[in-house]
Amino acid sequence: MAMALPRAPPPRSQLPAEASQPSTAQRSASFPTMPDIIAASRAQGLRLRLQVLGPFFRVRAEGEDGSELGRAEGVVRPWVAGKVLHLDSMRLSRDTLSMDRSIFGLGLFVGAAAVRHGYDQGCRTAQLLAINDSPLFHSKLVRFYTRMGFKVVHEVDGSSMGDLAHMLVWGGRGTRMDADIEQLFLKWAKKFKASRQTKLVTAKSEDSFDKQNRVEAKTRSDR
Repeated sequence: MAMALPRAPPPRSQLPAEASQPSTAQRSASFPTMPDIIAASRAQGLRLRLQVLGPFFRVRAEGEDGSELGRAEGVVRPWVAGKVLHLDSMRLSRDTLSMDRSIFGLGLFVGAAAVRHGYDQGCRTAQLLAINDSPLFHSKLVRFYTRMGFKVVHEVDGSSMGDLAHMLVWGGRGTRMDADIEQLFLKWAKKFKASRQTKLVTAKSEDSFDKQNRVEAKTRSDR
């Protein structure tokens, strides 16, 4: 009776695509860090301050003159599937929305700092409610958070018993939105990576300039 010979393993080029995908550690290394976010915000004339009290936190955004341009407040909540970043509110002044139209206002930096804090505390999901105080303002909020990377989960309008629980937790009617924090970081990485690269290029240029000055000074002293 003929025996079947074992098949040779496929060459590396024929391995499944999953084998070549980056590991969790490699993906995490590409995520914007809190220093990256702070450096990018400073380039826009914004100072971020993080205040923490137990599970509660506040990110305050200030202009160069110390005036408040916006803030985000929330809490890190334990949940069945792990910790959740619960964003209670995000308030931005009109000045904030006009500073950098290409990235829909500096509200991105306030939100990014809050999300990064949650991630550092072990959160992998962020939740918020786009409050519905007025139809026009509500639609702008939903578009703003959608551009940040959040997705609509549920419309809280008080029409069901389940909505009552949402209203007790969030304090009003609106659109419940969630986001996978790692997906947010992947979406934002290009913006903060560009800021990081600019900072490195500037540092290298300054170092090169200093070295050139030292060479010129040494040349003059030798003469």
